[in-house]
Amino acid sequence: MSAPRLVATDLDGTLLHSDGTVTARTRAVLAELDDLGVPVVFTTGRPVRWMEDLWESVGGHGLAICSNGGIVYDVARREVRDFRPVPRAVGMQLADVVRAAVPGTTFAVEHTSGWASERSFPRHPDDADTLRQGAWESIWTDDVVKVLAVHPDLDPEDFWRQVEAAVGTLVTTTWSSTFALVEISAAGVTKATTLAALCDERGIDRDDVLAFGDMPNDLAMLAWAGRPYAVASGHPAVLAAVTGRVLPPEQDGVARELELLFDL
Repeated sequence: MSAPRLVATDLDGTLLHSDGTVTARTRAVLAELDDLGVPVVFTTGRPVRWMEDLWESVGGHGLAICSNGGIVYDVARREVRDFRPVPRAVGMQLADVVRAAVPGTTFAVEHTSGWASERSFPRHPDDADTLRQGAWESIWTDDVVKVLAVHPDLDPEDFWRQVEAAVGTLVTTTWSSTFALVEISAAGVTKATTLAALCDERGIDRDDVLAFGDMPNDLAMLAWAGRPYAVASGHPAVLAAVTGRVLPPEQDGVARELELLFDL
């Protein structure tokens, strides 16, 4: 088989060590791929604001997909190149239907430059300085790329399925957390759809894309990519859907596979 022309990789639970860093071995492999002219695109559910310490590991191609496909970020310019917003009318409607179906749900939004939440939504300690709180209607902006829905009591997967059933085709839902947090994007927006558009720009066929992931928010990307790999410690749904395997990030599984495939 010919060498892949593009590598797309999830971060948390896939490429990053458990302490949130890129190991020296992985960093060296990414640098070698950059020298070979093979772009490595980070495809993450993380917002842009949680990426600053990782940009130097992206390489010279300078693009990343954040917020589960909601944002394409130009790393070299340190700016959002493109974003796929959730329309305000959709946001208001989805909150109504989810609250009716799953009482006790609270919401937050991620937009291109930060985030905002309802007052009862749990705060993240890393975002204390960027958080704005208020009523649902007041925190909505035209550049919302992801809605976060949280429930204090339900099992994560049960909550996701209830939310997904309530919203239908109004939006796209997924999850990647260990607690009841559902991640909601505009209808049809996933890591896969944004990656496909990026590859189309570059004239790269899906069969030439190598992809790595570990959680349900990676499933669409792994189904689309011609050469998908699941992390051996990943979610059962991912392991059931993908036959390729790499070792967990603590063992530099992605780096090991890239070394083999590219003869590094």
